[in-house]
Amino acid sequence: MFSPAYYAACTVGGTLCCGLTHMAVTPLDLVKCNMQIDPTKYKSISSGFGVLLKEQGVKGFFRGWVPTLLGYSAQGACKYGFYEFFKKYYSDIAGPEYATKYKILIYLAGSASAEIIADVALCPMEAVKVRVQTQPGFARGLSDGLPKFVKSEGALGLYKGLVPLWGRQIPYTMMKFASFETIVEMLYKYAIPTPKEQCSKSLQLGVSFAGGYVAGILCAIVSHPADNLVSFLNNAKGATVGDAVKNLGLWGLFTRGLPLRIVMIGTLTGAQWGIYDTFKVFVGLPTTGGVTPAPAATVPAKV
Repeated sequence: MFSPAYYAACTVGGTLCCGLTHMAVTPLDLVKCNMQIDPTKYKSISSGFGVLLKEQGVKGFFRGWVPTLLGYSAQGACKYGFYEFFKKYYSDIAGPEYATKYKILIYLAGSASAEIIADVALCPMEAVKVRVQTQPGFARGLSDGLPKFVKSEGALGLYKGLVPLWGRQIPYTMMKFASFETIVEMLYKYAIPTPKEQCSKSLQLGVSFAGGYVAGILCAIVSHPADNLVSFLNNAKGATVGDAVKNLGLWGLFTRGLPLRIVMIGTLTGAQWGIYDTFKVFVGLPTTGGVTPAPAATVPAKV
């Protein structure tokens, strides 16, 4: 635990769980992005799928899957690897007693720190993905979309959506990790009569999936306004946050595409924690969360 090999394993697990799951829900993401950009054409989830099927066929549902896979693999590597690192780092700074007492703050600080780094890795691929998915005819995928985007916007244009991406992903990840850790701890404490270390690995992985799914629903709600901003800014050249708010309206900013995103992110996050902890078990590590560290023993002062 907490050796370089441990953090390397967490990084590989994060790569697998984020890259594979985001690629798998590309059709949902495609409909969601188009509902955010063109609500008059993509009025609902069902009609959105119908429009895409009619205009682009079945292949159209996976447009943008390559930048999705690469971008979220890089993000997942940084998100999970650095979260484990920062969680231990901040716990060591706080000391055993305060790390236990203020564990929620440790989870929040560790996840926020990790996500700042992870979004720098994700941002270029996210920019290309949104443009490919919401502007038919712009490009077939990453190979022609990336050079075309750079030619149009410049290399720095790939990071035009970084601040809104931080606005979406940092609260999302803080909620994702802190709520997951808390939910899993509560499940082992109140719903499962057996201590975690005595539970079967399959039960522990089931708890990871359940905790991840509930955490994902909370994540979707917290981060949705910023998700709308990211989609709008990466779709429209020269657009600003003010343009997005004016175009979408405050209500639209919080609600447009939200039901679909709740389904997508809930499933996504549950699957991510399931895959991540499955990989940890595969390499001989314990699943995440569920055990509250004991506070440091108080040594009586000598008189």
